[in-house]
Amino acid sequence: MAQIVTFTVDEFKNDVLLVAKLQHINLVRLLGFCLEGEEKMLIYKFVPNKSLDYFLFGWFKQVLLDWSIRDKIIRGIVRRLVYLHEDSRPRIIHRDLKASNISLDKNMNTKISDFGMARIFGDDQTEGRTDIVVGTYSYMSPEYAMRGQFSVKSDVFSFGVLHLKIISGKRNRSFYQEDTFDDLLTHAWKLWKDGKAMELVDPTLIGDSKSLSEIMRCINIGLLCVQSDVNERPTTAGITHILSIDSATLPEPNQPASFKDYTRIGKMHQLTSKFILSPVFQDPITEVYPR
Repeated sequence: MAQIVTFTVDEFKNDVLLVAKLQHINLVRLLGFCLEGEEKMLIYKFVPNKSLDYFLFGWFKQVLLDWSIRDKIIRGIVRRLVYLHEDSRPRIIHRDLKASNISLDKNMNTKISDFGMARIFGDDQTEGRTDIVVGTYSYMSPEYAMRGQFSVKSDVFSFGVLHLKIISGKRNRSFYQEDTFDDLLTHAWKLWKDGKAMELVDPTLIGDSKSLSEIMRCINIGLLCVQSDVNERPTTAGITHILSIDSATLPEPNQPASFKDYTRIGKMHQLTSKFILSPVFQDPITEVYPR
């Protein structure tokens, strides 16, 4: 069976070129494509468990994700990112890492999909810049959203957001305090600072007391990944090292970037027609229709 994904013309061309070069076990396998009239489709190998958002944000599925499975998914995503950032030739910056782009096979192994926004980096290149900011707003790093700068650390920021969503089981716009609204990162930081980090955790995970220390450690890692300062974020290889050694000492995170700080985006969009943001604030639940 195959999974059909639709794209704009530019995204379609970009995804075909990249995935054709990167046929790898860590990525969803591209079987073919269709380009006829207005219909542009990539045909991927079908993944039985659809994508992570289907489990994470579908309340009836969320209880199926115990900590062992979530931990497996987190580690799997990191390994896939290490491949893209460190081992792949060419090196790839995904630029749109999110729950709906994490596919799950029958054994809940992860594969990264949708390379329509991805960029190729040369061996000596560490950063790029664009006037056209595309992707999903609630996963964007501040330097990318506000200045169009992207790097492996931009993907790390997106992973940090996804990481905290896996732990909390909540969307970004799920945290309200009376008449005020906190996004996920602000809410997680406040709880961490006040010594109440466990209040962030999906209630379905609380019953497993043996995993609580691991979950606390993962919240720390997630907050390190979403630091405002690019240099304070770990690399994907560094995250792999941290996850593999329980005794590794983690630094205390500083206050992360807040999506409230991105208000300048609207002003920038009004000042120049070249700076374009494609915002998708909420996390959609992907519906896959096999053909």
